[in-house]
Amino acid sequence: MTQHLPLAATAAQSTSNKGLTIGLFVALVAVTLVITLWARRSTRGTGGFYTGGGQFSALQNGIAISGDYLSAASFLGIAGIIALSGYDGFLYSIGFLVAWLLALLLVAELLRNTGRFTMADVLAARLRSGPMRTAAGVSTIVVSIFYLIAQMVGAATIVGQLLDVKGACAQIWTIVGVGALMIVYVVVGGMKGTTWVQIVKAVLLIAGAATMTLWVLAKYGFDVSHLLGDAATASKKGDAFLQPGLKYGSSDGWSKLDLVSLGIALVLGTAALPHVLVRFYTVPTGRDARKSVNWAIGIIGVFYLMTLVLGFAAAALVGTATIKEKDPSGNTAATLLAEHLGGGAGTTGGSLMLAFVAAVAFATILAVVAGLTLTSSSSFAHDLYANVIRKGRATERQELVTAKLAAVVIGAVAVALSIFARDLNVAFLVALAFAIAASANLPAILLTLFWRRFTTFGAKCGIYAGLVSAIGLVLLSPICWGGATGTVPAVKLTATQAKDCGVAASSKQVGNATALISCTTGAPIPLQNPGIISIPIGFAAAVLGSLVGSRRRRDEGSDRRDFEKFEVRALTGVGQ
Repeated sequence: MTQHLPLAATAAQSTSNKGLTIGLFVALVAVTLVITLWARRSTRGTGGFYTGGGQFSALQNGIAISGDYLSAASFLGIAGIIALSGYDGFLYSIGFLVAWLLALLLVAELLRNTGRFTMADVLAARLRSGPMRTAAGVSTIVVSIFYLIAQMVGAATIVGQLLDVKGACAQIWTIVGVGALMIVYVVVGGMKGTTWVQIVKAVLLIAGAATMTLWVLAKYGFDVSHLLGDAATASKKGDAFLQPGLKYGSSDGWSKLDLVSLGIALVLGTAALPHVLVRFYTVPTGRDARKSVNWAIGIIGVFYLMTLVLGFAAAALVGTATIKEKDPSGNTAATLLAEHLGGGAGTTGGSLMLAFVAAVAFATILAVVAGLTLTSSSSFAHDLYANVIRKGRATERQELVTAKLAAVVIGAVAVALSIFARDLNVAFLVALAFAIAASANLPAILLTLFWRRFTTFGAKCGIYAGLVSAIGLVLLSPICWGGATGTVPAVKLTATQAKDCGVAASSKQVGNATALISCTTGAPIPLQNPGIISIPIGFAAAVLGSLVGSRRRRDEGSDRRDFEKFEVRALTGVGQ
């Protein structure tokens, strides 16, 4: 009889822990819904829905930007990569942070001065409105949907891990629940409600990470070298854990090139993500946009320094073997560390810490998906419906109703696609979003702002070429051809088929049947991160399109003649 008491106690404790976590989830969702309903009272017109009236302060917007940018991948994913890969994992943090210098120096203030609601406003202020809004609208929606799918599938994974809920049904309902909440946030609260949800989430995220970081440092007497030494020892990799090359150090050269490609996509893609760019319109002036980016850089920089401590602490205190056992990708490193700091599995303190981290991770996802949905629905309503389909003849009410309907439709599409993609590796979806943004959006933005000879035809070429090349390269990469090994699963072919295949094959006699061939084909493009190829394609297409198009299209001349007026507006905000 006594042998069964510990099992009963463990089961009871597990049920209590799950109830505590669910309770925190519900409380957090309730708080965010109250904020959304409060924001609804002061959301008027398209300006209120798209940008919150542009009345947020630089500090408020800086916190919201960090809340929009620091997704669940930052909190859980980066800590997990560091815990498993050491120094190489921290390179992700560097890429995410450095990207904001580009946004600060080249994009934030100029974008605020030349646009109103969306990225397409900037292009249309200088180039021909119809083609630019169509191209930018398509790109914005594609990037946002891929990012949405990644976040929602990630939500299903995280909730399943943290609540110990398994099965396809639980994943589907989690995705549907997140989708329903994000639609409510956007349709009811607009940008104001979404921004305050992001602010609350950012504060909780920073507070949770700071609490865990200080707790870890206190355990080590604030001796970081001691922490790093223990992490290296526990990883069983020794000094290699603290040096470059553990994750991106293969001798074939492709791995190192992949690292360069990833860094390029992170640095350039971040400064062109639509849901990040739209935040520059929520402040009164271009100066406030620049100041808000300064605040965001400070907050994001501190956070990523904390992920360094959390990742190495997870390796030292929890152990890489335990982390991999729970999740081979390391996404549970931060939650396992929180549970360990609270006293371990089954303890009240451990349960409290685990529940808090779970609630923060869930809030992170809710805030990010709401921002993405708002951005894509605004682009559809403002760019495609009001200015392309209705050619500027839509009333403000019609545009606002269209934006809300678009939020429902885009949210439903994202939910449906996420349900079908729930068993897939979603890492390529995030990489694709960054690659598309860097390949399609950034060339058009930078060349519009800084190149006198840039034309409408060049902008169309750059956006569409970047869009197609980024998606195409990912489809031909190892991610879609069998994972990290770069091969598709072996298929059985006849000897004749193998000869036609033109690849190495091995014969296997099966009884009296014809010899079958096991043929494994490598990925056509051995890079998992396409940025190093697709980004130059986007820039080259934009430049060549402008040079070639200007010789055969008479209407492109006005694009250059208007540049002086546009340049004054971008630098000063005059004429906005």
